[in-house]
Amino acid sequence: MSKTGFRMDENKHDPMYRYLTVLTIASMLGFQTWQTLFNNFAVDVANLQGFHVGIIQGVRELPGFLALLAILIIRIIKEHKLSALSILSLGVGLAITGFFPSFYGLMLTTLLLSFGFHYYETTNQSLTLQYFDQNKSPWVFGKFRSYGAASNIAAGVIIFLSSTILNFKQIYLLMGVAVFSLAIWALLQNPVRTDIVLQQKKMILRRKYWLYYVLTFLAGARRQIFTVFAVFLLVKHYGYTVQEITVLFIINNTVNFFLSPAIGRAIIRLGERKILTLEYSAIFFIFLAYAFIQSALIAGFLYILDHIFFNFSIAVRTYFQKIGDPRDIAPTMAVGFTINHLAAVVIPVFGGMLWMVDYRIPFLAAAGLSIISLVMTRFMKTSLVPKVKTIDPSI
Repeated sequence: MSKTGFRMDENKHDPMYRYLTVLTIASMLGFQTWQTLFNNFAVDVANLQGFHVGIIQGVRELPGFLALLAILIIRIIKEHKLSALSILSLGVGLAITGFFPSFYGLMLTTLLLSFGFHYYETTNQSLTLQYFDQNKSPWVFGKFRSYGAASNIAAGVIIFLSSTILNFKQIYLLMGVAVFSLAIWALLQNPVRTDIVLQQKKMILRRKYWLYYVLTFLAGARRQIFTVFAVFLLVKHYGYTVQEITVLFIINNTVNFFLSPAIGRAIIRLGERKILTLEYSAIFFIFLAYAFIQSALIAGFLYILDHIFFNFSIAVRTYFQKIGDPRDIAPTMAVGFTINHLAAVVIPVFGGMLWMVDYRIPFLAAAGLSIISLVMTRFMKTSLVPKVKTIDPSI
């Protein structure tokens, strides 16, 4: 049992838990397909260079920067419906990507699917924090990461097996239709409860949330460097093929399938400060290694290790849940997503230019950001660490 006497596996019977599980699976299927194929599609079919890839990745982050608009949208569309419509957009954008193998074509399709991906992430975080309290939400986030990892594995296996008989266009279309179909299912569901606190439907900026804003901003800048340039490093510098990238993703997601729920349990047991301290300390050395190692095998191992620590970022959201007003969850998640993407909009472009000077520079910058994040964790309230160290062994 948890310290509240609530068995975590009872969450699985909650309609919102099932609803978000299906949409998370759809989101990860779509995004993993795009992420797995993008660099090879951009290099081998669209004949793009690092600077072009940086611009497209910057465009991909614009919807995250515009996440504030979600506050306006939920005034006329229920938040759970916006989640489903977001996945619908993701499916359409993915399905048509293969039909536009050019710089401008990839910018447009990436923008469409990115609106879907980012707006779903905003509403998913918000709905999870609204429907599951602070003694359960870390576990729920961990389970969603686990389901996402399983979906990524499925996408990787499909791409690996189909890449020998299907071309890029056909794979994009196949996976896009699958995501689209799951979104249609979600639009027909009604998972809401009546006991949930009504959310503010205006932009909220509060001084007491400053640390959440800072950690979110730093995470966005740091993670964007990894997302854009880690896989590109493997493809461009080490010559990874589509099949090799796919195998790497499968291994990575298998590891995270098993570890993600454990990370959620660790947050409940140890508290956010200790978890984030471990994350930021580890990724500092990981980014330094990216800059200086000269082994394709080690670079692939670093990619897996970085993804493991990426899951620790759940603690930033659950930290807000402990310090925030329950009515502020939806608008603050939207504001947080915008803050997360302030740097992410420009970093891919400037990072691409710095890459042309020396590919090590973006990774060294990310190492510096990790140190700043580590310093910021010293301001977290240690009184928020759970005093009871036992949780439900069934999870």
